[in-house]
Amino acid sequence: MQSHTEVLNFLENNPEDICVSHKVPVLSIAPQCLASLAASISSSSTAAPVTLRQVLRRVEAFCKTVLGFKQVYDTTFARHIALLEHAKEFRERKAGVGQLPMLASACPGWVCYAEKTHAEMLPFISRTKSPQQVMGTLVKEWFGARWGKRQDFFNDVYSTRDIDCVITTGELDLMMRDKGWDLSKPVEGEDLEKDIGDTCHQNGDDIYLNDALPELVNHPGTSAGSYLHSLIANMVQNSPRPVDLDVKAMRSADYEEYTLTERESRTVIFRGAKCYGFRNLQNLVRKVGRDAGLQVGRGAAGKLAGLRGRGLKTRKGEVSAPEIYDYVEVMACPGGCINGGGQLRPPAITQNGGVDHEGFERDWQASGVQLDGEDIGRIQGQGAKWGDKEWTKKVELAYWQADQPHDSEDVQLPKVNGIKNKTTAVDHAALQILRDLCKPKDLAARSWLDSVDEEAETRRRKYFRTQYRAVESEVVGLAVKW
Repeated sequence: MQSHTEVLNFLENNPEDICVSHKVPVLSIAPQCLASLAASISSSSTAAPVTLRQVLRRVEAFCKTVLGFKQVYDTTFARHIALLEHAKEFRERKAGVGQLPMLASACPGWVCYAEKTHAEMLPFISRTKSPQQVMGTLVKEWFGARWGKRQDFFNDVYSTRDIDCVITTGELDLMMRDKGWDLSKPVEGEDLEKDIGDTCHQNGDDIYLNDALPELVNHPGTSAGSYLHSLIANMVQNSPRPVDLDVKAMRSADYEEYTLTERESRTVIFRGAKCYGFRNLQNLVRKVGRDAGLQVGRGAAGKLAGLRGRGLKTRKGEVSAPEIYDYVEVMACPGGCINGGGQLRPPAITQNGGVDHEGFERDWQASGVQLDGEDIGRIQGQGAKWGDKEWTKKVELAYWQADQPHDSEDVQLPKVNGIKNKTTAVDHAALQILRDLCKPKDLAARSWLDSVDEEAETRRRKYFRTQYRAVESEVVGLAVKW
C-alpha cells in the first residue's frame, strides 16, 4: 500500500478483532509531520499557536475514533534508538570496521538517489535503520509479542517489511478533511503530558517499559533528526580532554562543517558536515569520491562539475590539511525534513501576510470572499509552492516549540515514580528493548554502546541495521530518442 486511499480501503475491509484474520492497525507519525500540521493550523486560524503534543493528541483521536487504529505513536523514541545505534556503528567504523565518512541513512530520497545513481556511495551510507524502520521493528517484533503473538506480526512475509505503508503529511491532512475532522479544534486531555511513570516502571536499578512508549523525546541539534549533533555530543561527553567545537557555513545554512579540536594540542579529532538539498548533495558525492579515490558515477556530473577545482584559501604560513569528513548528515530536501516533499504547502493567504496584490491589508471575509469549500482549496493553491523559505521557518519554529527541553546538564527533571529523569528513563527503556529482542547472554550491559555476545550481535543487526543494493537502470540507450 502506498496511498491514503488504500489505507482507508484496508481499514474498512479489516475483519473484526475477534476474527483470526484481523490485523492490528498501528500508525506512527514523525515530529516533522506534526510540526507541518501545527504550522498549518496556526497560519490558517486566529487561534494561539499549537504545540506538537496538542497536534499529536488530535491526530491520535482522529485515527482511533474515526479510522479505527489501535495505537498511534510518534517516532521520537524510535529515533532515540536509531541515534544510539548510529553512535555504535560510527564507533565501529572509527575502529576500522567499515568505511568513512559515514553518511546518514534516514533520508529515503538520498538513499534512493544513491542506489540508483551512485552505487559507489553505498558502502559509506550508515546501515542503521531510520526511525520509521525502527518503529516498524518495535511494533512487529516487540509489541507484537505483547499483543498476543498474532500471526500478522510473525510470519515470513511481514518480517521482510518493517513498514507496510507510507503516506505523506498532505495525505493525512486530506484524510482528515474527507472525514470532516477539524484539526484546529481541541480534544480532551490534549495538554496533558504522559507521565514517565505511565510508560516505565522501576525495579531496583532497572527501568522497564509498560505497554506504551515515551513520546515527543526532544533531541537538540537539527530538525532533521540531530544525527550529527548526537554524535558530537557523544564524543564531547566521552572525550578524556576538553574539546572545542567550530562551525563554519560553506555555502549556506544547508551546508555547514563541524570540527572538534582538542583544546590544548589543537588536534582535530572529528570533522563532520550537515548537507541538505540536492545541489549540495551532488558536491558532497564528488568530494567523498575524490577523498576516497573512487570514480564517481555520472549522476554528479553536469555544470556543477566546474566547482571541482575550487580550493580553500589559507593564511600565509599555514598548511592546509586535507579536510576529510568523518561523518555527514545528508538530507535530499533543502532545509531538511521539515521541508520534505510530502509536507503541507503554505496557504497562499499566509504567504501574502494577509495583504492584497497591491500590498494593502484586507479582511477577505468582510470583503465578501468565501474561503470555505472549493474556494479555499483554489485560493490556497495559488502561489503556494514547495520550498518557501518563510514557510519553512514557521514549520521550524513549530518543531522546536516543545513543552520543555530534553534533559541536559542545566535542566534537571524531578524524579518520577523512582525514575531519576526523562533521559534516564528513555535510555533505560531503549536498553530494555535491546535485551528483549537481542537476548544477550550477559545482562550486565548498562549502555546501548556496550558489546554483546556474537548471537545477540547477530540479532541486533537483524533488528536495527539494514542493507542497500544498487539499482540497475532499465533505460536502454538504443530506445531513447535523441
